[in-house]
Amino acid sequence: MTDAQNPAPDRQAQTPRRGAPDSPFRFERSGRDAAPQFVLPLVVRLERAEPPSRTDALEAAARAVLVLLSDPRAHGDGPWARAVRDWQDARIRKVVRRARGAEWRRAEALDGITVSGGTAEVRVFPPVPLDGWPKDLARLQVSGTELDDPAEPPAAGPGVPVLWLNPRIDMSAGKAMAQAGHGAQLAWWELSGAEREAWREAGFPLAVRTADAEHWPRLTAGGLPVVRDAGFTEIAPGSCTVAADHPALNSRAHGAR
Repeated sequence: MTDAQNPAPDRQAQTPRRGAPDSPFRFERSGRDAAPQFVLPLVVRLERAEPPSRTDALEAAARAVLVLLSDPRAHGDGPWARAVRDWQDARIRKVVRRARGAEWRRAEALDGITVSGGTAEVRVFPPVPLDGWPKDLARLQVSGTELDDPAEPPAAGPGVPVLWLNPRIDMSAGKAMAQAGHGAQLAWWELSGAEREAWREAGFPLAVRTADAEHWPRLTAGGLPVVRDAGFTEIAPGSCTVAADHPALNSRAHGAR
């Protein structure tokens, strides 16, 4: 889990900057710790007989975050707008739970969006208070979300945004899904309005891949958005987990050198 930038009233209109003292994803304490804390719930469908592949689940989770952030209900006077603003005013937290059978059907009945990709289905819900989960989500398990890829994922296609995972950190599938969501959110915040709209109209194509060990230092030092985990679960505070390599951000980073 990670923290967030203080949002503008219309998140669509203003992009937080990574270099600000109260930046979107810092693990140090800040004024946002005093704000009411919210969490973005994500539920992955994990049927016993046909679990999704790990990469499909990570990519669906990242795409689900983008779908929610771009949804009209999350802006202006939309029914989710206040919850999204409150969530982004405090620490940016995402929690992934798993559901199957009747659990999944109950989750689908709640207000949210289901995103499918490959073998995976992930449902994202508007943010809820940290201690105020709907009962049908609160009863779902967080631990045990262990997934595998049946084969090595292919290289991402040309021009596809890639969320690169740190090759030196082992994470459960649920943790990695949340981190991929953080990376997608950082990329979204850094894009212009026109770049966001183009990504949305294309259906938010993206890939989640593990970086080569020799490539990772260049990704984190090259001006791309980088997630630094707050250390609430699994890994040490300040750990760099994801570098968001969107073509528009990549060209901007190279142009700034």
